[in-house]
Amino acid sequence: FFFDVHPPLGKMLIAGMGYTTGYNGTHPFEKPGDPYDDHSYMGMRVGCTLLGCAIVPFSFLTVWQFTHSLTASCLAAAFLIFDIGVIVLNRYILLDPILLFFISGSVFAMASFRSVKEPFTTAWWSWLTLTGAMLAGAISVKFVGLFVVLYVGIFTIGQLWFILGDVSKPFLYTLKHFIARAICLIAVPIVLYISFFYIHLTILSKSGSGDG
Repeated sequence: FFFDVHPPLGKMLIAGMGYTTGYNGTHPFEKPGDPYDDHSYMGMRVGCTLLGCAIVPFSFLTVWQFTHSLTASCLAAAFLIFDIGVIVLNRYILLDPILLFFISGSVFAMASFRSVKEPFTTAWWSWLTLTGAMLAGAISVKFVGLFVVLYVGIFTIGQLWFILGDVSKPFLYTLKHFIARAICLIAVPIVLYISFFYIHLTILSKSGSGDG
């Protein structure tokens, strides 16, 4: 067991990357710049890099969903591809590439959900549920992920207000939309968040420094 200021999902993913690629868990990671010597660390670096790189297609597809402009979508992707901060950040074993993956995934899933015209279809439920799952991932890596929860929440309130204003539909129709969003955007993230902590505490069941 160890104490950390962040929720456990990000470091569990990094640990899983290391475990599956031969890392034995003995490198202390005490300060940046320490040599890795013979420790197998490339799996963790590659895993973080791949997740960080996913924000490029996510951004392209998100802008496409909002604008249907190939020029705007290519510009959005290019800005990220040639951003020095993103390039540097994605080279290291950090939580930030994982966080950016879930944040950009949340916005993409929300934009895709917005583009589904027919409510309560399989595609409609799938994108709504994926949005909730991505939100759970974001807040389960770092609490700063709550900002994307706020963004999606404001978007959802706007959608519900627009639906409520449609006088051609009965109030029960609005209630169905509210319940669907409450399940997928509130209940699903809460269940997943608690599940990540359950897995974390199940795996790290032994006492260690910082356990109080």
